[in-house]
Amino acid sequence: MSPVAPEDGILTANDTGLALAKQLIGRVQEHAETLSIRVSAAVVDRGGNLIVVERMDGTPLCGTPIAIDKAYSAVACAAPTDEWSTSTIPGGPDWGMASALGGRMVVYPGGIPISLRGSIIGGLGVSGGEGDQDKACAQFALSMSRLAEDPRP
Repeated sequence: MSPVAPEDGILTANDTGLALAKQLIGRVQEHAETLSIRVSAAVVDRGGNLIVVERMDGTPLCGTPIAIDKAYSAVACAAPTDEWSTSTIPGGPDWGMASALGGRMVVYPGGIPISLRGSIIGGLGVSGGEGDQDKACAQFALSMSRLAEDPRP
């Protein structure tokens, strides 16, 4: 077996940076205004680490931690958070998922992975409106930023 050079074991990948995170939050808030709702929005990097979170004036206080956990859940599971809305009901195949990781996993709308050219680079979470409104705000932000919510190429 030949020796492995250090650079052979180094992986490189795209990740969400602060400028993009702030842009996404701004677009979430823009769409929330058109829906006449107040939301909290959070962006995490591809490792689930919080980059930025903002709470619009008048958003329920619980919106902020829920937005963070929606963003985390979306990137951790590489799928929109509402993908498990039916499978996590009592007796469902994913029952108990919502209590995983100390209760951080969110299984209702508003968390979407951020994808660029088929690779997940972060997660976006929105909370404060109805579930479909939260999801619409996140989808709007990704669409306006020319990013995909589906990590599959």
